[in-house]
Amino acid sequence: MKVQEIMTREIDVVSPETTLRDAAERMHQLDVGVLPVCEMDRLVGVITDRDITVRATADGLDPFATQVGEVMSRENLIICSEDEDVEVATQRMREHQVRRLPVLDRDQRFVGILTLRDVAVPLENGETSTATLKPVSQPC
Repeated sequence: MKVQEIMTREIDVVSPETTLRDAAERMHQLDVGVLPVCEMDRLVGVITDRDITVRATADGLDPFATQVGEVMSRENLIICSEDEDVEVATQRMREHQVRRLPVLDRDQRFVGILTLRDVAVPLENGETSTATLKPVSQPC
């Protein structure tokens, strides 16, 4: 099974110019802890609730003036390709202990996210998200 068959396509994104306040409000409305950061259709990073708390609030940055691009995670992003096998993507989730992977198409455009919820369906090898969730949830 390919990632594109089960991934979530309708994903809200923010731009690097979005304020932390607006990003946090959107996270609250959507009940999510991460938002992809895109310029046009290109993924340039992700902003997490942890980024906002640890990189901004703890340093006393003004959430109304500080932009997402100043504190987002941009290096070493763990991603997958839409035509990648789900088993390979879930292995990456386990290895890096992440619950979601931004998905790019062949042209490196952001097209969605693969989440643990998406892989809750049985995989071709008989494995389910339980096999992925356990290692992802282990403390580092």
